Amino acid sequence: MDPTGAQAVAGLEDSTPLESVFTLHYGRVARTIALVTGDPSQAEELAVEVFLRWSRHQADRSVNPEGWLYRTAANLAIDELRKHQRRARLEKFIRRFQRQPTPEDIHSSNQERYRVRDVLSRLHPRQAELLVLRTQGLSYNELATALGLNAASVGTLLSRAQRTFRKEYIAKYGSQ
Repeated sequence: MDPTGAQAVAGLEDSTPLESVFTLHYGRVARTIALVTGDPSQAEELAVEVFLRWSRHQADRSVNPEGWLYRTAANLAIDELRKHQRRARLEKFIRRFQRQPTPEDIHSSNQERYRVRDVLSRLHPRQAELLVLRTQGLSYNELATALGLNAASVGTLLSRAQRTFRKEYIAKYGSQ
């Protein structure tokens, strides 16, 4: 240590390990952040980020580390607060322009579901099963396993079921 004590600032030297600085200041840094954000768990995460940043900045270690830590904590907290406010404004903006279904839309959707169910009930059970399971995202191999089919024939059977469905739907309800 130099005789003038220029390196020693508030009891911390340049060679002070991160652990001791962390132990001394973590609680207060986290409380400072929590005062701004209002979220203690988020404040703890941001406090850790403050110390990680401090550990990466060698030049900042020797000159007033406490000031640097608290200034960085306040800046991170304010940035986080601004980020949440921007997100809230954006979500409010998006919600304003999202179209809510009208009673007519709901009725039309219900009517379409009824028609699909009606046509499915008129199909051969295996064709109806294939179509329903495929709409649930099952792969050809999964369809073959679930219905006891040869995996190589699933594509052909599915194609036939779709054509039959389309033909029955148009015959009953037209080509809407």
